[in-house]
Parts: sequence; C-alpha cells; structure tokens
Amino acid sequence: MSRITPIARILLGLGFVVFATNYFLPFLPAQPPPPAGALPFLGAFAGSGFLTFIKVIELGAGVLLLSNRFVPLALALLAPIIVGIVLFHALLAPAGLPIAIAFLALELATAWGYRNAYAPMLRARVTPATSAEQPALREATA
Repeated sequence: MSRITPIARILLGLGFVVFATNYFLPFLPAQPPPPAGALPFLGAFAGSGFLTFIKVIELGAGVLLLSNRFVPLALALLAPIIVGIVLFHALLAPAGLPIAIAFLALELATAWGYRNAYAPMLRARVTPATSAEQPALREATA
C-alpha cells in the first residue's frame, strides 16, 4: 500500500489538473456532445458560472495533490465533486462512467492512505478546544 498511495495521488492530481486546465485553455480534442437528457443539466451548470467555480477548485486541489501539500484537504474538496461526476455519468451520460469510476477509485485509494488525517472527523462526540488548551497557536500568531 505504501507505493499505491503516492501513485494514486499523482494520477488523481494529474487528471484534475489536465481536465481543469482544458476547461480554461482548451487543448484536448473536442468531445462528442452529451446525450440529450444531460443538456439541460450542463446548460444550467455552465450558464450559471458554477462550472467555472468547480473547475477552479479542481485545479487548486489537483495542484495540491501533485505538490504533496494539504493532501487531506484536497481530497476533502474533491470528494463531493467526484460523487457528482460519478452520479452524472451513471444517470445522464453513461459513456463516461468508466473514467468517473477510475477517478473514484483513485480518490478512495489516496484517502485510505491518509485515513489517519480523517480519524478525528469521524468521532461521534468531540468537545471544542478552549483557548487555554492552545497556547502554541496564540504564540505563533502573536
């Protein structure tokens, strides 16, 4: 598993950097038009500007993954995007489902490698820290 995590992280980062960059500076060959049922969804998504916002997040998270910085944060940002991609292809455009599932597998493999970073979020009850418990934080910011 020690080799799988960095490989999955790099492949996931590359995928998101390439596809997000292609949105802003098209360099990949044009894709065939999506099925008719997906057009209203894509029209609203792109017309509202929300797709641009998502592509900025994808690009930033992809760069974080490639630079091996803030990887748990990048994975947390990409998780809902990947779920949306998988559902879009499963329900509206099944031709792209294999690639979407590959991205999901890369996300899960990378997240599994960083599972210790997510352990605190998965506790049922957590008490908030008080300022007295964090003196190092105050000193570092003062």
